[in-house]
Order: sequence, then structure tokens, then C-alpha cells
Amino acid sequence: MTREPHAQDEDIAQEKASIIERAAQRLTTAAPPPPVEQTGEAAPTPSRKDMPLPESLTRRRPASASESAERPESATAQRITLDLELLAERGFLTPDSMNSRLGDETRLVKRAVLSEARASDSDYANVVVVTSAWPAEGKTFTAINLAMSLAVERDLHVLLVDADLAKPSILKTLGITAKTGLIDLLENPQTDVGDVIMRTNVPKLSIIGPGRPHDMSMELLASKRMQAVAGEISERYADRVIIFDSPPVLASTEATVMVDFAGQIVFVVEAERTRREAIEEAMSILGDACPIRLVLNKTRELIGGHTSKYYGYSYGRYGEGEAAR
Repeated sequence: MTREPHAQDEDIAQEKASIIERAAQRLTTAAPPPPVEQTGEAAPTPSRKDMPLPESLTRRRPASASESAERPESATAQRITLDLELLAERGFLTPDSMNSRLGDETRLVKRAVLSEARASDSDYANVVVVTSAWPAEGKTFTAINLAMSLAVERDLHVLLVDADLAKPSILKTLGITAKTGLIDLLENPQTDVGDVIMRTNVPKLSIIGPGRPHDMSMELLASKRMQAVAGEISERYADRVIIFDSPPVLASTEATVMVDFAGQIVFVVEAERTRREAIEEAMSILGDACPIRLVLNKTRELIGGHTSKYYGYSYGRYGEGEAAR
């Protein structure tokens, strides 16, 4: 959360703030969904949502050690090393930089995400889609930081998937390469999910890249095969939070497909750039099939009497209070 300015500065800031900034500031006080109480009713027919989940994601019962233990993806899974020092220098979170302002702000996003997953009955409760209205608003920055923050949880594992096939950026941002990825899963049903997962030197963080360039990448992303792959990943790795870095909503029709298998959506808004009209249009496209939360990125703060841009977050739920107006 950004620091509160003095009274006079706050009045000035409020006058200049955009509609979405004011809404996000109000929304940061929104309480997480209340837990659902267990009943004595007979258990329904088993489905994926009844499978054992780690304690952070389930309200049904604690996970055993074997349920939350890291499972091998595949004997052929690629192992990669992230340059964590370089990432930290570039302003990203790493396991060693969680005790920072950005770490604290990302932790707020993480806790809200986990609270939503814990309260949800969705079969895709562990799937988070990160998107934005337009490119370059900070969705990949947010997706990577959220994944890093989740990876330091004791009873969670994280799978970060680059699903922005038109302009993939996760691997480039992280300074790594991969020969196979999501495209290979979509094009070839014989490809195993475990074969395209990359294990990293962050013990509880794994990554699936976009795969090789493909002329029909957009059609593949919008195909039924994509839903099948998402369902398999969600069910097969139910001990994890799966984060999809999705295409921007207003720049691609494929982003709407991601809603079909999203347990929740983290919608990134760039402060002082994203217009209210764009947010409202994106919200109408995404619909209300799953909860949508706004992350206000690149907020401004006062330093030494001067206003400077800070890559941090304000957080709130879309559709509550004045954000829906």
C-alpha cells in the first residue's frame, strides 16, 4: 500500500487522482469473503474440487505432508536457473527481497487471492488469470511478483504459465529459454504436461513457457484443447496455484477464453494511464463468471516534496462500492 500523504498533500492528490485510483483506494479496505461453514451433509460425488488441497487453499481439512510435498513433474522436465540478483536489480521480487515495500504490497494481493481460492467452490479454484485492458500496463510484472510471493508459502507450490502467445514475455523477462511450452501442449495431444514444465532454483516455483512460434497460436489458444489442457493442469496439480499470464482483454479476443477456466481474475490497471472507459469495456467483456480484482500499478508517491512514479500496488475488488459506478 502506498503511504498516506499529509492532509494538504492528500487533498491535492485526491483532486488529481483518476476515478480508478480513488476507487482502488476505497477498495483496499474491503474484507475478504467469509469462510463457508462445514455442514453435516453427506459428501457429494467426488470431483476435482473434493480432491485434497494444501491448507492455504482448502477449508475442508488440513493437507498431509505427502499431499503438499513437491511431486516430480517428469523425468524429462527441464531444470533452469533464474538470475535472482539480476531480477532484484530490475525491481522484481525474489525470495530474498520479500521484506520490502513491494513485497508487502504483493503480499496483500497474495492474501486476497488465497482467501478467494479458499472460499470458492469452483473446480478451478487454484487457477488465477492475470490480465489488463491494454499491453504494457504491468500484467507480466504483476504475474511474476505474485508467483514469487506465493512460492515462499510453506504449503504451496506455484506454476506460472505464459499464455500471452502473441507477445510472450515471461521467459524473456526472466532471462531463460525453452524449446517447448504451451503451444506444444495445444497442438499435440500426445505431449505430456510434465514434459513442458521447467523446474527453477526457486524450490516451489515452476514455469511453462509459450513454446515455439506458431501461425495459428491465437486459434489454438481459443480452442477446446486449451480448455482441456487448463483442466488437466488444474486437476493434476491441485496442490498448486496456477497463474496464467493472459493476453490483454482489449487487444485480443483470446483473453475471454481464459475466463472459462479461471477461478479468479487479477486485472492490472496502470495508474494515470488506463481510462475508466477501457476498464468498463474490459469488465463487460470478461463478464461476472468469476471474481475480478483490480491491481493499481505504477502509483505515484511524494518524495521530498516531488511526485515520483513507484511501481507498487493498490488492491481492491471490482464491483464493490463506487468502483462499479
